[in-house]
Amino acid sequence: MHNYSWAAGLTACILLALIGGCNRGAGKAVEANTHADVPAVAVARASLENLSRTVVLTAEFKPYQEVDVMAKVAGYVKQIRVDIGDRVRQGELLATLEVPEMADDLSRAKAALDRSNAEVKRAAEELQRAQSAHEVTHLTYTRLTAVMKDRPGLVAQQEVDDARGKDLVAEAQVSAAKSSLVAAQEQVRVAQAELSKVRTLSEYTRVTAPFDGVITKRYADTGSMIQAGVSSQTQAMPLVRLCQNNLLRLILPVPESVVPSVHVGQFVEVSVPSLKRTFPGRVARFANQVQLDTRTMPTEVDVPNPQLVLIPGMYAEVDLTLERRDRALSIPVSAVAGSETDPLAYVVNSDRKIEIRHIQTGLQTARRVEVRSGLREGDLVVIGNRNQLVAGEQVAPKITELAALNPDQGR
Repeated sequence: MHNYSWAAGLTACILLALIGGCNRGAGKAVEANTHADVPAVAVARASLENLSRTVVLTAEFKPYQEVDVMAKVAGYVKQIRVDIGDRVRQGELLATLEVPEMADDLSRAKAALDRSNAEVKRAAEELQRAQSAHEVTHLTYTRLTAVMKDRPGLVAQQEVDDARGKDLVAEAQVSAAKSSLVAAQEQVRVAQAELSKVRTLSEYTRVTAPFDGVITKRYADTGSMIQAGVSSQTQAMPLVRLCQNNLLRLILPVPESVVPSVHVGQFVEVSVPSLKRTFPGRVARFANQVQLDTRTMPTEVDVPNPQLVLIPGMYAEVDLTLERRDRALSIPVSAVAGSETDPLAYVVNSDRKIEIRHIQTGLQTARRVEVRSGLREGDLVVIGNRNQLVAGEQVAPKITELAALNPDQGR
């Protein structure tokens, strides 16, 4: 009987131990199943970023100014001082022309001026003589008139009338002499203008640079006959072609949709693929009219080129900034759900539960979107697939590598 009781107690202990072990195993299984039911979601933090929306346009560099330098007088090239690639300053001598008849024209103009000056001197002397004669005749007439009044009958009326006639004739001669002097003085001015014209034409035999630039083409050599480039009806040959390359133009075809975002003075970044460099530029002017055939507006960007690194004809890409937001609260584009009129964001709160919030979006780039309301800095938003998530659901957030990157804004 004693042995039976001991065996029964031992069996009961073994059963209790087995039951306790089974219960602990079942608890672990339930706990494992509970963790397995919490889905892991990829999240990103709402953060402050500098956002910008840009459009990339391609254009070709053109000189700021380019002109074929013409001669203003016809002649032979006596000396040409520049060649292709030479840098010149404004006013620098480029070439000298030889015009043999120019010296004769100058001598003729000088002689005409001297003759006019002599005419002025002669007219002045004639005026002085006429004035002297008028003074004598006028004095005689005045005296006779006075005597006739004081002593009537002493002087005959005929004598007084003759004196008055001579006085009037002398006065008319003075007026004529004055007119001759004025005409002679006007002729002097005409001769001076003619001499100035000939001297100006003579100065045109020295061809100078109209602005700072680079000689890009040479048309004439020493001894070449050059016609005066003053008429569109003649095929006058230029001397050289001069380009201003220290400042270049980029004429951008701005699409109609972004025309309202273009402003004079706007700074842009100019990338030159052939040089693998970027240069600063500025919107200097635009046409204020959309071309009907291309639906674009020509917009000019000025690019400084003091070292002449850039060459006209090179292609460049311009990043034209349309909108910019500094330190704007933003989230990845893939974190925005809902519709365009009612955007949503799935937020993981501090309890690791899903909240569905209505947000107001703003500027959008290729990777980020501005959030104007509905989120705060540091909020965790779900990115990627959200089809199986519901509000209040417990989740396990995991910040992805994509969310941790600092994206290239505006690209």
